[in-house]
This record gives sequence, structure tokens and C-alpha cells, in this order.
Amino acid sequence: MRLLVKAPAKINLSLDVLGKRNDGFHEVEMVMTTIDLADRIELVEKKTDEIILNSQNRFVPDDRRNLAYQAAEVLKRKFAIKQGVDITIDKTIPVAAGLAGGSSDAAATLRGLNQLWGLQLSVEELAEIGSEIGSDVSFCVHGGTAIARGRGEKITKLPAPPNCWVILAKPEIGVSTADVYRNLNIEKIAHPNTKEIVQAIENQAYDKICTYMANALEDVTFSMYPEVLHIKQQMEKFGADAVLMSGSGPTVFGLVQHESRLNRIYNGLRGFCGQVFAVRMLGESSENSY
Repeated sequence: MRLLVKAPAKINLSLDVLGKRNDGFHEVEMVMTTIDLADRIELVEKKTDEIILNSQNRFVPDDRRNLAYQAAEVLKRKFAIKQGVDITIDKTIPVAAGLAGGSSDAAATLRGLNQLWGLQLSVEELAEIGSEIGSDVSFCVHGGTAIARGRGEKITKLPAPPNCWVILAKPEIGVSTADVYRNLNIEKIAHPNTKEIVQAIENQAYDKICTYMANALEDVTFSMYPEVLHIKQQMEKFGADAVLMSGSGPTVFGLVQHESRLNRIYNGLRGFCGQVFAVRMLGESSENSY
């Protein structure tokens, strides 16, 4: 049996860091939503008891370092699955970009193998398993739009934001999330107003979403990688309605409601940035994205 599963990227409309936890992780409060930029995961049953992972992208590991591999491994272990799987990742989401590409691949693998192996696990059960693999995996299992708290594993669903264009630009660098958090000074960060952005989403108030979008990690990443700040400044100059770094970076995204402005911003960014995408806000749940 062969199954194709879509693995959409996420952006952070808001990211707050509330403090350091006893387990070494940080307590976060994030408003995340999915966008129509996605990897494709192909799952093929194997009669032999092994996990084989394939990708044409040289930056994607094909062993236990890969979160999709770990997803298959944890399901096999938990449910004593004695058959294997071939996992092929068709990569579109940039790697180490702040867009949860690896986490979304893992979530898609969990959802797909749940069907392929007839496990009949609920979305909540899959999300709980996902939390063992990575902080963003639980959100990616649910998809759509949500507040993520704790390490990112406590999910509260939200309605989809008003539809708009999302322009993303990633410089030719990767950013280590661990390094960004290591350089974070909790005492000095500006905290986003999560309550206001949630209310704006619930009221479908596009202008207020633009006003209250914020990321507590921006200043840290900007100080480490000035080129990320440069992209944000250029995107604002080109006329995006609101601009923010996603996750720990380095991808910067802009929201644009009017298509007439889209090409100018896209072409302006392509002049100096290698990876630029113009996609739609997805915002709806990806639980059944097969």
C-alpha cells in the first residue's frame, strides 16, 4: 500500500517566551497558522522490518536525525509494529528556516502511518506522541490555527485568520533554535500581546492582526544575523501590510491583502534573496490532507 501525505509549513503570528522551565526548555505561548507551502511525504509499506528514508535534498538527513524517521520509529516501538516503511520526502519547505518543515514532515508521517498501519489513533493521541519527537510536532499534527503553550505541545484551536497572501524570504543561512534561546535574556524581551492577536483572529480583523503580530525572539536573531533584519526592513519598504520573523528565523514573512502589491514585493525580494515564496494563508486543519 502507498500513501501520499501533505506536510504544510507554519508561520508564527505571535511568539512569546514566558520563562525557563525546570526541564531546561522554555515556556512559550505562540499563535501559529499553516500556509500553502508544503512538503509531500510518500509512505510505502515494506515487508521487511526496517525504516528507509529517501530525500533528494542534501540537507535532509536519511537516518535517526530526521524527525520523520523518528516518527516511524516511535510508532513501531509503541505498538510493536513488525513491518517496515519506505518514507520519501519531496522537500519544498526550506530547511532550518523557522517554518517547522521537519516537524511537519514528522506529523505527516504520524498521520499517514496511523492510516497505513490501521492504528486508529485519534488526532489528540497522535499529537501526544508527536510531543515526544519535537516541540512543534503536536501543532503540525493538528494543523490549522492554534495557540501552542508549554514547550509547544499544549494546543488550543483557533479559527482560520482572514485569507491573504503570505510572502516568505529566507536568506542563505540556517539558524539554530538552541543558539537563539541560549542568547535570549528573558528580562529584556518585549512580550507580544497574545490576547489581542487571538481576539483579532476570532473577529476576523485583518488590520488588528497586522498591528499585534510580534515575535519575542526577533531581536536576538537580528543581533546574531543582521541580514535577517535587513530582509524585514526591505519587505516593509516594499509595502507589505505587516512583516515578522517566523519562529527563531531566519525566514521573514509579510502579509499582503491586495494582489496588486504582491508582484512588486516578490520581485523586489528576489533581487537579493535566494529563496522567496508567495503563497496563500491556509489556516484550516490539515488533519485529512492526504
